[in-house]
Amino acid sequence: MSASYLWTLAFAVALLGGLGTKFWLATRQIRHVARHRAEVPADFAGTVSLPAHQKAADYTLAKARLGLLEMAFGAVVLLGWTLLGGLHALNQALLAMLGPGMVQQLALLASFALIGGLLDLPFSLYATFVVEERFGFNKMTWKLWLADLAKGLVLAVAIGGPVAWLILWLMGAAGPLWWVWAWAVWMGVNLLAMVVYPLFIAPWFNKFKPLEDEALKQRVTALMQRCGFRAKGLFVMDGSRRSAHANAYFTGFGAAKRVVFFDTLLSRLTADEVDAVLAHELGHFRHKHLVKMIALLFAFSAVGFWLLGYLSRQPWFYTGLGVGPNLEGPNDALALLLFLLVVPLFTFFISPLLAQLSRRNEFQADAFAVAQTGSRDLRNALLKLYEDNASTLTPDPLYVRFYYSHPPASERLARMAAAGGTP
Repeated sequence: MSASYLWTLAFAVALLGGLGTKFWLATRQIRHVARHRAEVPADFAGTVSLPAHQKAADYTLAKARLGLLEMAFGAVVLLGWTLLGGLHALNQALLAMLGPGMVQQLALLASFALIGGLLDLPFSLYATFVVEERFGFNKMTWKLWLADLAKGLVLAVAIGGPVAWLILWLMGAAGPLWWVWAWAVWMGVNLLAMVVYPLFIAPWFNKFKPLEDEALKQRVTALMQRCGFRAKGLFVMDGSRRSAHANAYFTGFGAAKRVVFFDTLLSRLTADEVDAVLAHELGHFRHKHLVKMIALLFAFSAVGFWLLGYLSRQPWFYTGLGVGPNLEGPNDALALLLFLLVVPLFTFFISPLLAQLSRRNEFQADAFAVAQTGSRDLRNALLKLYEDNASTLTPDPLYVRFYYSHPPASERLARMAAAGGTP
């Protein structure tokens, strides 16, 4: 039995196994949420209204059903690119037009990204202008959507183009250990982005203004000083231009760290509740969750580049996926695209471990916030955010274990109560 055949078989098993698992989990989530739609869970009966609970259930169901269609369509597209010969045909067409070389490889990456974006576009538009609109979350206009699209394309060309060229050049010119250099470049770009994004890129899409509420600013500054956190500034972002969802976050790295509040968050929460939300984010800082996640990214990306370095030299890696490798030119872009298409099929099965790690981090941040501000304000803030974001209070437990990066409300509040906080 040839290596190419075995690789095709492994690909098919991973595709069908992953797709079957995703559909099973999604249908479990749909059934579980629908079954509990008619009644607010007992733990929330005094704080969450039935209409709000039902809105959250309906929003969750709408997104889950759209997700089922996206999964099925994505599987068809993946087969089209690979075993049905789509990527091979695109590569051959560009070779006939441009000949082998760097220009053809960059054109292959750009064409693949453009076609993929166009195929995903109907789902993105439906999610924004139908699902989000139906539940009152979408504030995006067509003009703003087109402006965001144009800016995204400019960034893809201005940043993605040079990075892609450098990695392809390293693949072809740096010898057998090219993947070490490519990995170093990739991590350098990611670290640089943490500094550049909040200062130059984010303001291109949203308006950021300094926090003007002096009383809130003093409270927030005092909290950060108690926690040993220093930031470059406190900013309010006009998140309401695009969505009614609320949030707050830290962005940047090193001296570029800044605290950002969505205007929708400040309009909904009291000063005490804002303190509690910020304390939760400071808990991530105190427990060094960002540093740990960066270290994990370093490790995973190093393994990924090493694996790509190995697979790119194996003829069966191409032929087993329906692609004929170039005989007279480099195959680096082909290898990169096939790797990006295939790897998610296999890494999907470790996603529960990553989700569990993320939920553990959230519990630690909650515990830190409770120690700093008490549990009542954090509980009230979480309930408001869950209601405002229409997050279901009754997700399927197995779906949670597999996908949720944040614990569901019942688990978070129960953990606070068990630690001695206000139930």
